[in-house]
Amino acid sequence: MSRPTRPPRERAFLVGVSLRGKPQLLPLEDSLAELARLAETAGLEVVGEAAQRLTHPHPKTFVGPGKLEEIKALVEEFQADVVIFDDELSPRHLRELEKALGEKVRLLDRTALILDIFAQHAHTREGALQVELAQYAYRLPRLTRAWTHLARQTGGGGGRSGRMGGVGLRGPGERQLEVDRREIRRRMAGLRAELEKVRAHRRRHRARRRKNRLPVVALVGYTNAGKSTLLNRLTEAGVYVADRLFATLDPTTRRVELPGGHLALFTDTVGFIQKLPTSLVAAFRATLEEITEADLLLHVIDITHPQAGAQAAAVLQTLAEIGAEHIPILTVLNKIDRLPSPERAPEALAAFPQAVAISALRGDGVPELLQAVSEKLYATYAPVVVELPYEEGGLIALFHEMGQVEEVQHHRGGVRIRGRVPGRLVARYAPFVVRTAAEAEREA
Repeated sequence: MSRPTRPPRERAFLVGVSLRGKPQLLPLEDSLAELARLAETAGLEVVGEAAQRLTHPHPKTFVGPGKLEEIKALVEEFQADVVIFDDELSPRHLRELEKALGEKVRLLDRTALILDIFAQHAHTREGALQVELAQYAYRLPRLTRAWTHLARQTGGGGGRSGRMGGVGLRGPGERQLEVDRREIRRRMAGLRAELEKVRAHRRRHRARRRKNRLPVVALVGYTNAGKSTLLNRLTEAGVYVADRLFATLDPTTRRVELPGGHLALFTDTVGFIQKLPTSLVAAFRATLEEITEADLLLHVIDITHPQAGAQAAAVLQTLAEIGAEHIPILTVLNKIDRLPSPERAPEALAAFPQAVAISALRGDGVPELLQAVSEKLYATYAPVVVELPYEEGGLIALFHEMGQVEEVQHHRGGVRIRGRVPGRLVARYAPFVVRTAAEAEREA
């Protein structure tokens, strides 16, 4: 009896462009290598690549005419089914490239590829809603008369769904039907309303956590840095782990006991990546709020990656984009067990001062990490001057209960408090701070 065979994987050809004068976190070669990993994660087989350095993108076809002819020849030679560009293409670029490459070849850009991966890996109703909203936001400006049909989501889950015209992006559902721009906007409005319910549900959960005074530690980092492995090491959470990009999308929260008997909630979040689509950041706002509401961020870095510094910069850039740059950060250098020799660990630490080196896989350095987390959450106080309206009675009481009050001034409408609060509470008072930490320190 013969075993069923898997259908052959689609063959992908990659195209990267470096623009002179435009800063890039990763060199062109490394960015293409990352794109190849993304393609493999999506189930494609990479068969070749082409690169070009330009002053600015070609107005019609993104790459120059000569390079486009070279790409067409290579695509034919390698018998590629899909061409993937390592940048987000404009609607015009997509149309012109589709014409040039012909109907037999599908065209994807980096954003469509990442959305495709997210569609495969979103296993909860919330994740499916967020991916669907991001897909519609991406597709809306790219609709043409050639293809105005989209798939409709029929239920939760992240299964594969129908492809859409020439873009080749998995649709948000299995069944396709004709829709126009109005229908898409209507569907997007419905998705936002559903996700707002998710946000409200999360807010209620966070309010209960605050009543219990349990601080929240969010694990952030570049995709595949080892966040899920670390959470499993700390809590035996059973989070899915794989050596591939975006192995997990849905947040997982577990309770962790810290040295001294203190407790904290640790939350694993979606990994970041350079050139993360803005539509995806916006759609995943409900999930990313777990980061913006955290008391402490653990920035997990794969110290063995040759572009660890650039990856760390990409994470910090994304944190700034979602409004989380004010939250205290503890840098964690992971995978030290994969360094060529133990002597390399001090070198890694020198590149990231005040970081903790660990192996989430083996457990090396984890006790030191938990001690550092405990100190950040419970022993480190930050000087602040805040202006709190009287309706924020909970924050006023929290300052008196958990902080070190040095001066209180009551006035009409509110109270000004100067003093120190635990580092884990700084984020909660950020909207009401009237002095920077340095200014408050000088005042003190």
